Amino acid sequence: MKTIGLIGAGRIGSQIARLALAAGYDVVLSNSRGPQTLTALVNELGPRARAATALEAATSGELVVVTIPLKHYRSVPPEPLAGKIVIDTNNYYPQRDGQIHELDQQTLTSSELLQQHLPSSKVVKAFNHIYAAELTTHGQPRGTPNRRALVIAGDDTAAKRTVTELLDQFGFDTVDAGPLAESWRIQPNTPGYGPRRTAEELRRDLAAAVRPAPPRA
Repeated sequence: MKTIGLIGAGRIGSQIARLALAAGYDVVLSNSRGPQTLTALVNELGPRARAATALEAATSGELVVVTIPLKHYRSVPPEPLAGKIVIDTNNYYPQRDGQIHELDQQTLTSSELLQQHLPSSKVVKAFNHIYAAELTTHGQPRGTPNRRALVIAGDDTAAKRTVTELLDQFGFDTVDAGPLAESWRIQPNTPGYGPRRTAEELRRDLAAAVRPAPPRA
């Protein structure tokens, strides 16, 4: 894998781009406003970064990160992502995204919603429970005592292994929460969402997470 595509280049996307470049990858960035609005960021990132449309980022990336407001998930192009690993950083915020029935009723998680939209892709949840600035300040070499860990979830074992290797390159241990259906354990308002945690601490947080009962239909 040489190129990481980013659909979304905001606070999380731009930080992941910095991590990817530091790890030796090329990056193709996109946003909803067009490549011309990313000139300053690309100039800052250097020659191995380029701006493109979302379609071009999806096509160019061997692995693609979707990091846009959840309400826009249907804008992600399925065809060029077929067969690819797609990292989903999204969280559900009803005040921003509007009410999404499947999420309110807990028949799906937000990552399962994206997986349904991308049926031929291998969606892996990651990067959704860390503040953007900490992505480039909290990473440490493998083996560092009390190294920070991040949670992943996904339905494809090989895809999760690839994302685990990527997180290690970025400076983080990984805790596997299981399938996408279990990714609610690291959504907003759960114990592991936000604070710095080691792998052992995150496993305890995942086990302690409680899903509130859905509202009556």
